[in-house]
Formats: sequence, structure tokens, C-alpha cells
Amino acid sequence: MKVLVTGGTGYAGRFIVEALLAAGHAVSVSGRSKPEDSFFSGPVDFQSGDLDPDNASPALLHGCDAFVHAAFHHVAGRYRGGEGDDPQSFRRLNVDGSLALFAAAKEAGVARAVFLSSRAVYGAQPPGSVLTEETESHPDTLYGEVKRGVEQGIAVMADETFLPVALRVTGIYGPAGPGRRHKWADLFADFEAGREIAPRVGTEVHGEDMAAAVRLMLEGDADAIRAAGSLFNVSDILLDRRDLLAEYAKQSGCANALPERADASAYNSMNCSRLKALGWTPRGELDLQSL
Repeated sequence: MKVLVTGGTGYAGRFIVEALLAAGHAVSVSGRSKPEDSFFSGPVDFQSGDLDPDNASPALLHGCDAFVHAAFHHVAGRYRGGEGDDPQSFRRLNVDGSLALFAAAKEAGVARAVFLSSRAVYGAQPPGSVLTEETESHPDTLYGEVKRGVEQGIAVMADETFLPVALRVTGIYGPAGPGRRHKWADLFADFEAGREIAPRVGTEVHGEDMAAAVRLMLEGDADAIRAAGSLFNVSDILLDRRDLLAEYAKQSGCANALPERADASAYNSMNCSRLKALGWTPRGELDLQSL
């Protein structure tokens, strides 16, 4: 299978590219700058591309069997609030640009497509309620709004020959690419320095498990996926920052005081039964060994 991955050099995208390479697929990465030859574990093709809807073309996906859209335009280091002082461009590139790419994929004869969405589409929900794909979405950030807009746009493109799905992913962690730092590097540094750390609890999923969900959407039985739906929650563990740092302390030998435990009673966990019913099996526990 030949797969085009936009945003393949990003934190999430690199996990996807590596999973596809490991499975023996031919991978093409689209972005604004070509990665170093050593960035991935194997050879990938590179195509220059961006999220300007005027530049989307079926030619970008010529010969591809599948398309994974992990690219996202945002202010560096920010997703929520990533529009900065230009919400109009943020919406145009991330909604119009994304939908133009999916339309181009369909026109090019691509059979399957995956959109990396977010739990941010759910927005504010009753405290303690569990989020399923049937939960009514109430995005309360522009980030959540644009992700939901793409979900809705690709859903209407589906037909017997084109299967687009959206994965609502949350809290990806794991090793970063060569020369990059993982998501908890600053937190661990603060802990080592004895700085005060605020309590927090959140859902997390290892990047390799997220990438396995992408592969499942590309390789799994198409009829079973259609029957399950077009939206899939992707989450694994509910992690308290205290437990994360306790595990890090065991590995590092740091004896500094741990933060207080957060109140998890109001947190909205994600139910991933729909994805698991198709065969997805995340690791189910915190994995710091790979960082």
C-alpha cells in the first residue's frame, strides 16, 4: 500500500510514518520542508505541500491507496489558542485546506483516508461524564471548532469507494524524533529542579498505539469500519501527574516532593469501545521506558 501522510514530521505524524514503514507500506510525506534523511528509520518520499486550499490537487495523491492527514496549522507550541491573532487564516487553512485535500484524495481514487482529530471537539461536558462518539459535541475553543468542521466535511464525502474516518486523539506521548524533546521533558526538568508543580490529571495514549489505530483504519475490514461509524475515540489511560512523576522518580532516582493528587472526579474520560471492538489493543499502562 502507498500512503501519503501530511504532517509526517510532526510529533504525532512521525509515529504514524514509522508504523507504516514497519508494516511494509510505501510512505510519502508532504510538508513545507524536507526532513533529514536520518529522521525516519527507513526511506520515504517527500512532496512539497501546505494547507492552502488553492494548492490542493489530486496530483499530490497520484498512485496512493490511502491518505493520512496529520498536518495542522497553528502558532508554534499551541493547539488550543493556536490561531494567535489570525483566526481567519487558522480556520481557512485548517478547515478549507483540509477538506480540499480530502476532496483531492477522493478525486485521485484513494480508497481510505484518516483525519487526526481531537477530544477538543467535545468541549465542555457534564462533570464526570464519559465521552463516547455519540456524545453531543460542544467545542468551546476555535481549535475544537475547526476539528469538528473537518469531521463533518469528510463524513459527507464517504461512499462505496472512499472511506474517510476521524480519530479523536488525546494526550499523545512517547519518544520525539531525532534532535527533539518529548512532551514531558520540561515537566521532568521542573521536577528535578524542585520547582512547584501544579496537580493535573488527563488522558494519555502512547504514540505507537495511536499509530496502530491509524493502521487499523487503513488495513482493517472496510465493511466492519463502515458499520462501526466514521468517528473513533483514541485514548488509553487516565494519568495523574503525581503518578507520572512517581514513576519518573523511580527511574531517575530523584527524591524531590511529588505534587498533590488532582481531583479526577469531574474529569471526562473517553470510552474507546468502538475502536477496541475492531481489534485495537493499547498497552493499558504508562510506558516511560521508550522516552
